Amino acid sequence: MPKTVSGRAAPLPLANVDTDVIMPKRFLITITREGLADGTFADLRFDEAGNTRPDFILNQAPWSQATILIVGDNFGCGSSREHAVWGMRQLGIEACIGTGFAGIFFDNARKNGLTLPVVSPNARDALLQLAGNEPGAEISIDIERRVISVGEMIVPFRMDDSTRSALIRGGDDTLDTLTYADAIRAFEAGLDETMHVSVIK
Repeated sequence: MPKTVSGRAAPLPLANVDTDVIMPKRFLITITREGLADGTFADLRFDEAGNTRPDFILNQAPWSQATILIVGDNFGCGSSREHAVWGMRQLGIEACIGTGFAGIFFDNARKNGLTLPVVSPNARDALLQLAGNEPGAEISIDIERRVISVGEMIVPFRMDDSTRSALIRGGDDTLDTLTYADAIRAFEAGLDETMHVSVIK
């Protein structure tokens, strides 16, 4: 996995965007991850007839090519819905920068390589303004150093060590568990021996 996420950013200042807004429930009927990009922000991107809503930021050039979102407070609240993260990744979103994220959404993002830097409200607002006023500007998120840079602006962000490590290594809970494979096998061998002795007695 790259240690840096770079790209054009789109401002999405709405607060309390929940997972039903990110991925409406009608798109959850699939048993695979196929086609979820179409469902991502579907009711914001399209009207009831399926026509593109020209006022939505991701439907406007050049933000339609954005890979980073600057988001409002409490992004990703609501139900536990990993499809929301899957869809965002399929849509090409690699990171969301905000002041805080709902816990379950944050965990799903970590598992699926979606980078979520947490910044101060003032820093978020400055990035929102920049993304809106300078749409051609490229934002760079240095995961290792935990800083965001765009032009001469340098913004530190918060990210816990385990999430940072997982993003850099491309790991998830399963891969983390496998690092203890030898200890697990040793425990299982000891358990088998104990059970064998008990049966004999």
